[in-house]
Order: sequence, then structure tokens, then C-alpha cells
Amino acid sequence: MLQILIVLLVAIALAYAVVKYVPLQFKWVLNLVLLAISLFLGFKIYQSVYAPVKFNKEKVKRYQKIVDKLKDIRDAELAHREVTGDYTGSFDSLVRFIDTAQFVITQQRDSSYKYFDKAYGIEKQRDTVIIDTLGFASVKDSLFKNDNRYKEMMWVPIPGRDNQVKFELAHGYLKRSNVKIPVFMARVDKAEVLYDQPKDLVAQEKNIKSTKEINGPYIQVGSLDEVTDSGNWPKLYDIGDKDE
Repeated sequence: MLQILIVLLVAIALAYAVVKYVPLQFKWVLNLVLLAISLFLGFKIYQSVYAPVKFNKEKVKRYQKIVDKLKDIRDAELAHREVTGDYTGSFDSLVRFIDTAQFVITQQRDSSYKYFDKAYGIEKQRDTVIIDTLGFASVKDSLFKNDNRYKEMMWVPIPGRDNQVKFELAHGYLKRSNVKIPVFMARVDKAEVLYDQPKDLVAQEKNIKSTKEINGPYIQVGSLDEVTDSGNWPKLYDIGDKDE
């Protein structure tokens, strides 16, 4: 905007000079200069209006692909915790787990049994729950069926930078009421995703705060600071999701 203002002031000064000081036979030269400045101003104004619109369209398109991958990472991490009791901070471990691990299929049923109560000298009945193991199911088939996309889930899908930028993955523990609770986090910096976009718009995007946007400098699922497996994206990115 400052550049546009400077050029506009120059154009006004030239126009004044044409009227006030320039001889008639030279006015056509300055008229051409003024025309060029007018075209330049028109282009810059158009660009200042259209650039954010174009940026937002490209941003949403890229973010959607990243959110889809983060959902796969979350599903894999949740399965890892269900089977092993913990998360992992290694994509290699996560891929090996999906390739080899199995869910235990169980059935829960109510039951009861009789026991002798020595205090009262009588027989009593006690209710209980019996868990039967019915079988096993492959984690890979349960989460991804015949799709092998999980083997590439560590790579951030960025046009022109595929398999160059890796998601940051970490796990840890939080203490709640003297209980250690495992947590995980996967994320990527927005600046990496928008590396080829206007720097001023990227800077604004990293500081954005809105219920309809992905807030902050990262696109992220999970957290190392709180017990959550949610992502920081709005509902817009969950439209059409199979789990919604």
C-alpha cells in the first residue's frame, strides 16, 4: 500500500507539471508516462485486492491435505495406545506397528457366582463381568483397509516440496492426580506449507485468531501440554470426513 501511495503522489506531481510547466510539444511524452503509471497503479490495486483471495483459496486447499494426513497420524497413534498402552514419537515405529499389530476383539457379558460369607455363615451371590476374547483383527486392515498411504503419512503434502518436509512428531507424559498420562503431538509450521506465498500474507496467517481459521503458527493434532487428541482446525476441514 505504501508503494501505491508513493506512485500516486508521483503521478499527481507529474500531472501538475504537465499542466503548469511543460511546453505543448512535449506533453505527449508525459502523457505516456502518466498512462504507464495509471496502468501500474491499476495493476497494484487489483493485486492488493485479488492476492489475499488467491492466497486464501490456495491456503485452504493445502491445509485440507495436511489435515487429512494428521487425521491418519492421530488414528495410528490412538491405535498404538490402545494396543501397547502408550503413544510413540517415531514414524518408523508407527509404520512397523501398523504393519504387524492386531486389535484384540472382546465381548463383555454380565455374570454372577455364589460364595460363602463366613461373617454371616450363609451363601451369597456376587455379580461380575466376564470379558471373552473372540479373536484378533489387523490394525492395518481396520484403519486403512487396502490403502498403503500410512507409509507416507510422515511427509507433509506441499506442492513442489513433496517428501522434503516431515511432520514433527513427539510424545510425552502429563501428571494428573499422581497419574502419568501419555500424550502425543504432530504438527507442521505454516511457513513451510506456504513457502512460495507472499511473505506478508504468511506472517498474518501465522498470527491469525478466528473460530473459522487454524489459529497460531502450526497446523497441529494432539498436544504435549494438555490431554487431547483433537486438531486445531475448525469444522470446515472435517466436512465429508468418514468419522463425522
